[in-house]
Amino acid sequence: MNLARRPGSPRLAASSKKNESQLAHPYHSTDLSMTANLSTITCIEDLRVVAQKRVPRMFYDYADSGAWTEGTYRANESDFQKIKLRQRVAVNMEGRSLRTTMVGQDVVMPLAISPTGLTGMQHADGEILAAKAAADFGVPFTLSTMSICSLEDVAQATKKPFWFQLYVMRDREFVANLIDRAKAAGCSALVLTLDLQILGQRHKDIKNGLSTPPKPTLRNLINLATKPRWCMGMLGTKRRTFGNIVGHAKGVSDLSSLSSWTAEQFDPRLSWDDVEWIKQRWGGKLIIKGILDVEDAQLAANSGADALIVSNHGGRQLDGAMSSIAALPGIADAVGSKIEVWMDGGIRSGQDILKAVALGARGTMIGRAFLYGLGAYGQAGVTRVLEILYKEMDTTMALCGRRSIEPGDRSILLPGTYPT
Repeated sequence: MNLARRPGSPRLAASSKKNESQLAHPYHSTDLSMTANLSTITCIEDLRVVAQKRVPRMFYDYADSGAWTEGTYRANESDFQKIKLRQRVAVNMEGRSLRTTMVGQDVVMPLAISPTGLTGMQHADGEILAAKAAADFGVPFTLSTMSICSLEDVAQATKKPFWFQLYVMRDREFVANLIDRAKAAGCSALVLTLDLQILGQRHKDIKNGLSTPPKPTLRNLINLATKPRWCMGMLGTKRRTFGNIVGHAKGVSDLSSLSSWTAEQFDPRLSWDDVEWIKQRWGGKLIIKGILDVEDAQLAANSGADALIVSNHGGRQLDGAMSSIAALPGIADAVGSKIEVWMDGGIRSGQDILKAVALGARGTMIGRAFLYGLGAYGQAGVTRVLEILYKEMDTTMALCGRRSIEPGDRSILLPGTYPT
C-alpha cells in the first residue's frame, strides 16, 4: 500500500493554519461548524444517540441489532478494544497520508461504505445522500440490492461511479437483470454477498413487526408520531419501497406482491458455480462478501474475485460466530498474497480501521457507523462520520510513530493483545 502524501496538496498545506478541530482532508473542506449541532459531534457514539432519537424505532432497531443473543454483534466491537497500540515518541510525523487503493480505485483512506438494506428508511432518500457524501469525501459507496433508492435513482443523482451489492435470488433472470442494470448505471465494482442464503433470526425485528415491506402496527404508528422530522422527510420523497425490486421482478408491481416474493427468493442452493456465472456475466471488478473461514477464503481466492470481505454480516446472521477482527489475521495470512483482503464489522473509530490494516486488511467497510450519521443529520451526518474516522486514524497513526502503514504491519500493535 503506497501511502505517500500527494505533493503540493493545497488542502494539506493549509491545514496547519486552521483550527485543530478541522480536518486536513484533501478532497473535502466543509467546516465542522456547518451546523450548531454538528459542532458538538466528536465521535460515532454521539451520532448514534442522535439517530436513536430521530429514527423510528423499528428502523433504528433494524440497523442497530444482531441475531439471536447478539453475542457476535457485540464481539465485533469488543474484540477491537482488546487490541492495544504501541505509542512511539520523538519520531517525524510530517507528511502523513492514509491514501491507498481498493480494487484499483483511489481512496483517501482504506474505507468504503457497506451495502445496507433499508438505508432510505433511516432518512428520506438515504442512499442518494450517503452516495453523495462518500463521493465528495473520496471513498466508495455500495448500494444494496435491498435499497429504497434504485440503481437508476443513485446514478442520476451522483457524478462518480458507485459499487453495487448483489444477493443471489432463485429468480436468476432477475439476478441477470440486476447485473445488467448495475452495468448500465456505471457501477465500478460488484459486491457479491454469500452469507445470506437464509435469513438469521433477529429478535428485535420480530418484536417490532418489521416485515418486507414494513407494515405499520399501532405501536409503530404511535412511535412514528414522535418523529416529525423523519415523517416530513418521507412525505417529501416518492422513494418508500424497494426500488431495485418493485417494477423489475416478475409479478412484483406493488407492495402487496413484494412481500410474498421476498419470502421465497433468497436461494439456499447458492454455490461456487453461481459465483463463476455471476463473474462471467458481470465482467468487471468482483468483491466477495461474507467470508469468515480460511477454507472459504481459499475458495474465494481461487474463484478469480478481486477482493474478499471478512464479514459476519454485522452479527446479523450466525450468532456465535467469531468476530470479524478475530477472523481477519488468519485469513489475511492464508490468502492475502492472492487476493485483496478487507473486513467489516464493529468499526466505530479510526483506531479500529488502523488496527484492521495492521492485522492484514487492505481496506475496511462501515455499515452502522454511517447509518448513525445518516439517521441523525442526513448527508451532513455521513460526512461527519467520515471526517471523524479520518481524523482518528490519522492522529492514531501519528501517535504510533508512523507516517504510513502497510497491510499486515503488526509492529504498531502490542504483542499478546491481538488475534493471530
